[in-house]
Amino acid sequence: MTPLGVIGFSKVRVLGIDPGSHVTGFGVVDEVEKGLSCLLHGEIRPVRGVSLSVSLQNIRDGINDVIRRTEPMALAIEDIFYGKNIRSLIKQGHVRGVAILAGADGGLPVYEYSPLEIKKAVVGYGRAEKGQVQMMVRAILKLPELPPPDAADALAVAICQLHFRKTETL
Repeated sequence: MTPLGVIGFSKVRVLGIDPGSHVTGFGVVDEVEKGLSCLLHGEIRPVRGVSLSVSLQNIRDGINDVIRRTEPMALAIEDIFYGKNIRSLIKQGHVRGVAILAGADGGLPVYEYSPLEIKKAVVGYGRAEKGQVQMMVRAILKLPELPPPDAADALAVAICQLHFRKTETL
């Protein structure tokens, strides 16, 4: 996890979530006077070999901790990517449900974006590669180094919400 830093007045703070059963990325982005700034990013990695229910608890606890520490105003989450196998889709759906519930329990409006919308908001091209998303997230947020892949995807989700400002919640 990157440390929390002092970044000045925040107009809007969004928590982005990239749901995954093995790795769930998160990223908190502030809209500040001079653009966008990363407050915190990281990855939640449940212990391998534990039951699904324990993994989901770990993910929920991790998201709740980020919400408590950063006090975002909204949660944005990536919609399910339909090209995966059915077992992966079901597990991803479980993780999405836990993340959505954590946001709702935290009193946050929850928004979802498709992978195409996210890539278009960050890279300008809906079929961009994962590495391109990482590089653009680094450039947009002026990060000193590339964030880990799943954290970069979560930051991209938060950036997408700040760019598109959907109003219809889940």
